[in-house]
Amino acid sequence: MNCPNTVGAVASRYAFLLQQLCSPRQTPLSAYLARTVHAHAVASGFNLRGPILNRLIDIYCKSGRLRHARLLFDEIPHPDIVARTTMVTAYSATGNVNLAREVFGGTPKGMRDTVFYNAMITAHSHDNDGNAAIRLFCEMQRDGFRPDNFTFTSVISAVGLVAESEKHCQQLHCVVVKSGTGFVTSVLNALVSAYSKCAKLDDARLVFNKMRVKDLVSWNAMLSSYVNSGRMNEAKEIFQEMPEKNLLTWAVMIAGLAQNGLGEESLKLFNLMKLQGFQPCDYAFAGAITSCAALGSLKSGRQLHSQLIRLGFECSLSAGNALITMYGRCGVVGDARNLFLTMSFVDSVSWNAMIAALGQHGHGVQAVELFEEMLKEGILPDRITFLTVLSACSHAGLVEEGHRYFDAMHDIYGITPGEDHYARMVDLLCRAGKFSDANDMIGKMPFQPGPQIWEAFLAGCRNHGNMELGIQAAERLFEMIPQNDGTYILLSNMYAAKGLWDNVSRVRKLMRDQGVKKEPACSWVEAENKFHVFMVDDTAHPEVNAVYSYLKQLVLEMRKLGYVPDTRFVLHDMESDQKEHAISTHSEKLAVAFGLLKLPRGATVRVFKNLRICGDCHNAIKYISKVVGREIVVRDGKRFHHFKDGECSCRNYW
Repeated sequence: MNCPNTVGAVASRYAFLLQQLCSPRQTPLSAYLARTVHAHAVASGFNLRGPILNRLIDIYCKSGRLRHARLLFDEIPHPDIVARTTMVTAYSATGNVNLAREVFGGTPKGMRDTVFYNAMITAHSHDNDGNAAIRLFCEMQRDGFRPDNFTFTSVISAVGLVAESEKHCQQLHCVVVKSGTGFVTSVLNALVSAYSKCAKLDDARLVFNKMRVKDLVSWNAMLSSYVNSGRMNEAKEIFQEMPEKNLLTWAVMIAGLAQNGLGEESLKLFNLMKLQGFQPCDYAFAGAITSCAALGSLKSGRQLHSQLIRLGFECSLSAGNALITMYGRCGVVGDARNLFLTMSFVDSVSWNAMIAALGQHGHGVQAVELFEEMLKEGILPDRITFLTVLSACSHAGLVEEGHRYFDAMHDIYGITPGEDHYARMVDLLCRAGKFSDANDMIGKMPFQPGPQIWEAFLAGCRNHGNMELGIQAAERLFEMIPQNDGTYILLSNMYAAKGLWDNVSRVRKLMRDQGVKKEPACSWVEAENKFHVFMVDDTAHPEVNAVYSYLKQLVLEMRKLGYVPDTRFVLHDMESDQKEHAISTHSEKLAVAFGLLKLPRGATVRVFKNLRICGDCHNAIKYISKVVGREIVVRDGKRFHHFKDGECSCRNYW
């Protein structure tokens, strides 16, 4: 029979061994050694209990051996609150919220404590179940438990997940102040994030400004708030004021600049981050690559691809998805497809990006085939998937397929189509000239059609010269978004094409009276390690005279092949020769000519335009590609056009 002193010594030895294995980051070796200690104790006939069992459970949980932890937990006749809390925390961390609820529900209320409630509230928050987190927070107080800093941090983090989140956030803020924890940095950080999720950025900034102590989390929370809301000027101010920055700070700012149309600044910041001694993470790479996609900088995108491979991020899903989009948006959809096929792991975002890339390049049939392949792989489509598929069908004129997928959204996958999905369908039908079907769809929509719908309808009317319906659509848009320049321009184009110059003047006067200014058209091309931007009738570029001279030579050769300038796209009533001059100075023509002059012989010329390419430029670039014998790729505001040997990949369906 073991004497008490001997038992105590053995227990102390086991406790000491297990304590050495306890650490925040457990490894498979830790679990193996813990099992060895556990097996030795069982083989020796030693009855493990109390803290020793709790340490074993903790090691198993932290090393991912939840099955071993649960088996040991279930063997304990009356597990204490420490063991129960450990199990709830482990289940929460691994997304097994139902098992966490099971342990929580099986714990008598008399045994529970604040830490135990905190673990379960956190589990609900991790499960994106804000309502359950708030209900448990209220139950906890009814049961007489006082919330602590961790309680408030967890429940406040869940507020953005519920309806009426602003009201809940304000109520919790009041409770925090009354509880005396209103000066705890971690709680205030959670409030900053919560107000931001409720779109109450001014309230978030007020909390931030009143904080007595701001840590790096505080600054990053405020920075993320401004970035996520697109308020980049305030984000830049916060970034500059920060007393210290970590890798997350840089990554958030780089991604924010990229996502808000500030690609050049994003790339400069990425390079500055490296100069400051920070090695980019995959999230920072994804932000920089997104900038390359927006700018159309294939060279920089490929350099970033090489860098992330050297740093071991080739298996990163976020970086891989960004690369698919970048290659697609830079005009090399084949490279995007090759990357997609060789990625070690893909998710629904990867499939969506690849389908979108194919659709933007007019490969509608391939996009549909890839979508069907995605379904066979067991990947469930989401609302973004259907947006990309419907867009692909629209660009390729696949009306029947578009109808089928639109119906499948609700009927098969339970996804309620939004206004953006209806807009894609209206665009598809109008491009195909099916205005009656488009009108029927608009009439049957379960909500009032918004600007997206009428913009798609008006664009279709412009393409097919349907003046009567186009005027009706424009009138709707004038009521909804009177400051949108696109409506005035499309309507002017329709009148100009018919030679109705009085009506063109009337629309332009209305535009002036409303204080609406047309977004300037610009095109850019990457050459000699920099971007060269051209405006309409450009005189600012240092080599513009050489560009005009070369373009004049090209036009002479193009005319020999049958090119005739289409002056219907000139929106002013002027003499024929003046119209020809006006249309010859469009930005995309200038950018193409510059690219041909500066890029190596035989190299593909890639031009990017902020607005839709005009009809004459589209026709002219077909002739240019035949004259020079080179491929020219143009990305406009809607899609890609690949010009080669006098033909365009869109087959004039754009």
